[in-house]
Amino acid sequence: MSEKQPYRTSYHFQPQQNWMNVDPNGPMYHKGVYHFFYQYNPYAATFGEKMVWAHSVSYDLINWIHLNHALEPTEPYDINSCISGSVTILPGEVPAIFYTGIDDKKHQVQNLAFPKNLSDPFLREWEKHPQNPVLTPPAGVEVDNFRDPSTAWKGEDGKWRVVIGAHHGDEGKVILFQSEDFINWTLYPIPKPFFAIDNTGVECPDFFPVSINSTNGVDTSVQNPGVRHVLKISHQEKQLEYYFIGKYDSDHENFIPDVKFTGTSLDLCLDYGNFYASKSFFDYAKSRRILWGWVKENETSQDDIKKGWAGLQSIPRQIWLDKSGKQLVQWPIEEVEKLRGTQISIKGEKLLSGSTLEVSGITASQEKVLFELPELERAEWLDASEVDPQLLCSQEYASRSGIIGPFGLLALASEDLTEQTAVFFRIYRAPNRYVCLMCSDQSRSSLRKDLDQTTYATIFDIDPNLKTISLKSLIDHSIIENFGERGRACITSRVYPSLAIDKDAHLYVFNNGVQSVVITELNAWSMKQAELGHEENVGSS
Repeated sequence: MSEKQPYRTSYHFQPQQNWMNVDPNGPMYHKGVYHFFYQYNPYAATFGEKMVWAHSVSYDLINWIHLNHALEPTEPYDINSCISGSVTILPGEVPAIFYTGIDDKKHQVQNLAFPKNLSDPFLREWEKHPQNPVLTPPAGVEVDNFRDPSTAWKGEDGKWRVVIGAHHGDEGKVILFQSEDFINWTLYPIPKPFFAIDNTGVECPDFFPVSINSTNGVDTSVQNPGVRHVLKISHQEKQLEYYFIGKYDSDHENFIPDVKFTGTSLDLCLDYGNFYASKSFFDYAKSRRILWGWVKENETSQDDIKKGWAGLQSIPRQIWLDKSGKQLVQWPIEEVEKLRGTQISIKGEKLLSGSTLEVSGITASQEKVLFELPELERAEWLDASEVDPQLLCSQEYASRSGIIGPFGLLALASEDLTEQTAVFFRIYRAPNRYVCLMCSDQSRSSLRKDLDQTTYATIFDIDPNLKTISLKSLIDHSIIENFGERGRACITSRVYPSLAIDKDAHLYVFNNGVQSVVITELNAWSMKQAELGHEENVGSS
């Protein structure tokens, strides 16, 4: 890692230069190759007025080859940008890009594009359909807030469905369209939208089935008693990814979520940190559903311009329905383990109250730690329904003593701990249950005070018979992705340490709770550099 670029990552996807905006677009698996498209400004490290669909390919979702852009603003219907969208695999293994264009009137319209040469394994060139735009904003939708078509699915009647994010006044909504041929689309005539929410814009909707009894993913068009459905929305005001599990009534084109949106910390998020505009796809190769998310910079635009780039993608995550049926579980794809290098292990180490233990010798790294819990009955009392987790994880909360916790990791820490990002748990008794508070505290992540120092947090129920609790962290120079209790809670952070850089970045395990905590097992690996190269530099198939 260059001293001039201490915050470029080793194994997270990012372009070599300029701005990678928000949305992962149309990720897919097609004939042995993974494709990833993304919103990109080829001219600067800031958001631009002529966004393109950049295109990269991979055989393992970790090492990538950058290709020429797939879509650029060239026609009246997308002349002011080619922005978000999805890919649907049509019969005959024909991928179709469904994307939003900003037209010559600054209206947002929906367009189609198809591969120019299906025999090209990298699908380098794409042709825009002559009937574009195939959808324009319907009545009751703002012309500049009609975007982000989802992956389409096919019903038992043979018709295709797609949902699109929209906004009208104070109402954000998800609206549904149908088509028999994937070219001619009509708004489904129902008196209310597929989904609606007040006081915010809704963008980047995602709608997909999840298996009730398996961690395997299923194709987006699957509808049977063995699946439930998930609707995900990107909440513009809060910049969070909310999701709802529920029943899809295909006869009446109605989605009925199990619980309603409350606007509080009780709502389910894919990630409670810096993670937005996510997109999932079904991986036919390994029968799994994979999720990507955009992780934005927390530095200033001036910082981005100086370093010449902005924006990362999360490590792809496999997602499935928890056994409870009440939430999703997420876990980094297994392929990331191929980058593991030097390993350090700790087993059976007791962390007394106020103790800190260094995990030495690794920088860009992957950690998995299993803590043995003391008796839960000793935990403090908390009515989690009346508490905002972010307020509970207030500044320097990691240093305050509770009974069971805080305990966890100090990542990207300087040797003297003046810089540190604390990722930790604290256990409480609650009415009729036990809960875990999970926090990622950025208040001391950098000596710089002009950076975002948000503390991210969530509370989740834990099994009263639980003997251990786990934390998996992917640490990569300026990003920390955390997966609590086997992927039941996720928090991603971007941090920019001044001291804790490269070999001066330390990792510690700590316990500031009154009760001792045992490290049942900790494994930490240095991570090798992933390959991110342009086609002319790595060759082509």
